Amino acid sequence: MNPKNDLILRTLRGEQTERPPVWMMRQAGRYLPDYRVLRDKYSFFERVQTPELATAITLQPVDQIGVDAAILFSDILVIPQAMGLEVQLIENRGPLLPEPIRTIKDLKRLHIPDASGELGYVMDALRMIKQELNGRVPLIGFAGAPWTILCYMVQGKGSKTFDEAKAFCYTQPELAHTLLQMVTDATIGYLRAQASAGADLVQIFDSWGGLLGPDDFETWSLSYIRQIVTALGDACPVIIFAKGAWHSLRAMAATGAQGLGIDWCITPAMARQLAGDKVVLQGNYDPAHLLSPIPVIEREVRAMLDAFGGRGHIANLGHGILPNVPVDHARAFVSTVQSWKA
Repeated sequence: MNPKNDLILRTLRGEQTERPPVWMMRQAGRYLPDYRVLRDKYSFFERVQTPELATAITLQPVDQIGVDAAILFSDILVIPQAMGLEVQLIENRGPLLPEPIRTIKDLKRLHIPDASGELGYVMDALRMIKQELNGRVPLIGFAGAPWTILCYMVQGKGSKTFDEAKAFCYTQPELAHTLLQMVTDATIGYLRAQASAGADLVQIFDSWGGLLGPDDFETWSLSYIRQIVTALGDACPVIIFAKGAWHSLRAMAATGAQGLGIDWCITPAMARQLAGDKVVLQGNYDPAHLLSPIPVIEREVRAMLDAFGGRGHIANLGHGILPNVPVDHARAFVSTVQSWKA
C-alpha cells in the first residue's frame, strides 16, 4: 500500500515532485515536551525495547510537527548490544560500553544476531508503527554504518576523535576488518528484516565517517557500506548519511544508494557537482540555526531550497535536531519547506 503522502518515495525514485519532502534527523526526541515526559518515566532501553513506547515516540513528530516521513525511534547501538556487548545509555552523558573490544579474545565474545530473534522488538515496533500510521506517511528504518559502530565498540564511549578506535584499525588491521565484517553481516540481516517488517526506506548513519580521510574512508567505512547497499538490492531505497565525509560523495553515489545526506559544511552546488545528478541529496540546514528567530529560519530555509533547485532533494538538517530547539521553530522549518514553490 502506497502512503497517502509518498513524496519522499517518489523523490528517491527520481521523479519530479511538487516540492521537496521534509523530515528531521532525531525528530522523535528531546526537543518535544511529550518525549521528555516518557524519558522521565522510562529508561532509554525501556523506550527502545517496548514497541508501544517506540511507536508513541515515533508518531509524536508526525502528529505535532507535520513531517513527511516517520523515522523509527531506536538507536544504532542495538547492534553491538545484540552481538553480545553491554551497552548503557546515560542521560545527558551518552553511551557507555564497559567492556570494549580490544583483542582477539574480546572478539570471541561476539556473535551475529538473528534479526527476528534478538532484535525482534524492533520488528514488532515497525509493524505497530506501520499500523498506527495507517498510510499517512512513509516509515524510515535505520542502522549505524559499521565504521561508526566499531568506533563505539572499541572506544567504549563517545569521543570527538575516536583515537583508540583509529589506533585499533592501524595497529590490528586484520582484527579490525574481522570486526567490521561481523558488524556488516549483522547490519545486512537487520536492515533486510526492517524492510520486511514495514520500513519503506532505510538510512545508514555514519556519524563518524568524517574522521577519516578519503583513502581511510574507503578502507574502513565505504567498502562495508557498499556491501550493505548491494545486499539490500531492491528491498527498499537507501540513504547514506556520512557526516563530514563530503570528500567521498562521488564514491558514495557510485554505491547505488538512492540518497546521500550532507551536512551544512558543503554548499548544495558543490555537493551536486561531486555526487552527480543521478542521486538524491538530503540536507543540509545547520540544526543550531533552528535557534534563530522564526523569520530568520524561514528566510534561510527558502534560500537553502532555492540552492538545491527543488529537484532531487529531501529537505532535512545537516545533523540531528538539538534538544533545546523550541517546538514552534521546528514546525517553522517544516512548514516553510511545505509552502515553498520552485
